[in-house]
Amino acid sequence: MANAELIAKINERLADEFEVDIERMQPDAPMMQTLELDSLDLVDMVVLVEQDFGLVLKAQDFVGIQTFQDFYDFIDARLNGANE
Repeated sequence: MANAELIAKINERLADEFEVDIERMQPDAPMMQTLELDSLDLVDMVVLVEQDFGLVLKAQDFVGIQTFQDFYDFIDARLNGANE
């Protein structure tokens, strides 16, 4: 499970990038709907993750991510060496 510092960093960046109130980003909230993401926004998300966390991702990596908690756990796992 992702730690509080990582979650705070992710939430701050997403709120800034996608102009969404950080209070709406609850762990069980649906990420795509909350951030109002479309397929082009996923490209922005890939770039954001690469810039902020040094992880190289593809838009396809987001296929199984439903909630913010899924995203936190995915980033945490990748930062800790898991290849999905």
